[in-house]
Amino acid sequence: MRTIIPAGARLIPKDAKKVFAGKIFNVYHWEQELFNGAKETFEMLGRPDTLQIMAVKDHKLVVLNEEQPGPGSAFVGLPGGRHDVEGETELEAARRELLEETGMTFATWKLIEVTQPHTKIEWFVYLYVASDFISQTTPHLDAGEKIEIMEVSLEKARELAGSDKVRHLPLDVLESVNSLDELADLPEYKPQER
Repeated sequence: MRTIIPAGARLIPKDAKKVFAGKIFNVYHWEQELFNGAKETFEMLGRPDTLQIMAVKDHKLVVLNEEQPGPGSAFVGLPGGRHDVEGETELEAARRELLEETGMTFATWKLIEVTQPHTKIEWFVYLYVASDFISQTTPHLDAGEKIEIMEVSLEKARELAGSDKVRHLPLDVLESVNSLDELADLPEYKPQER
């Protein structure tokens, strides 16, 4: 259940018709009036939103060395995943994804950023900071995941963020702080009026 939509977000119109349903992406069409009065079919994709978590444990950032089936699928990135469980809020989904991939729980959570990477896709990426580590159990990985959990310094995280093997490691956020503990002090995301 999506509860936070960024200002200026491009959304699929309510009257759009789903013309294709895929495993991740759905395709929607609708008639749009042009400036000259003519009508044309417009198209947009929809997909589940993504959650990313910058988890700080013992003054280190939790990152994943991850591999999925298929050639060239190895990458380094933040824990996270899809917001695809019916009825979950973004925060509940972020906590679930972090627990599944790392087995870790944290007491303090803060949403710091929401972006829409592509205006032709109704898809938002929610970036959370998790701090005040509580506990760790065995991760529960999907059959298509191989994950090595790493805990890295701010300097190492910045170095990794510049690598061509990295996904989902926001260099701009890492460069905005002097220590990983300062991530918890970043301002909380406040949705603007739409």
